[in-house]
Amino acid sequence: MLSIPAPSVTVIGIDPGSQRTGWGILRETSGVARLVECGVVRAVAGSGDFSARLAAIYTSISAIISRFAPNEAAIEQVFTAKNAASALKLGQARGVAVAACAAHNIIVYDYAPALIKKSLVGTGRAEKEQVAFMVARILNVRGARWPVDASDALGAAVCHLGMRRFRSFDAALKSGTAL
Repeated sequence: MLSIPAPSVTVIGIDPGSQRTGWGILRETSGVARLVECGVVRAVAGSGDFSARLAAIYTSISAIISRFAPNEAAIEQVFTAKNAASALKLGQARGVAVAACAAHNIIVYDYAPALIKKSLVGTGRAEKEQVAFMVARILNVRGARWPVDASDALGAAVCHLGMRRFRSFDAALKSGTAL
């Protein structure tokens, strides 16, 4: 008998950033992903205090998790930036988003940006507009007007759902329970 993932799962996708952190909630039922909601956590207006921005990310992601109760989280890994200071800030923003998930006992799966792009578009060097287009097509959303950061977060969640199915089928094959 083939092992199939749980009939319904809710995933939060997160695209971390110190200025804008994208997020998206997807619910997959019987293999069909549906957009629940998405948005962007923006830096505290007028605040030059980096710690205030990190606190806003943590608090906002925590509130989103409380509201939608996702089962799992998918987050984009930090890419290698040309500017070390920017990469460090991005890593800190990612860290507080992961901490918010961990505080709610949500397992976090992280994915390289190139893997997310490849799973959606077929190439790891896809442009943001291509990712946004494919996310809208996969989720069957017409006239999507979400910010690019939210689109990237949804891309992480879509990638995770695909990888989740793959892991489940692979485990079934290895255990000999697949037909």
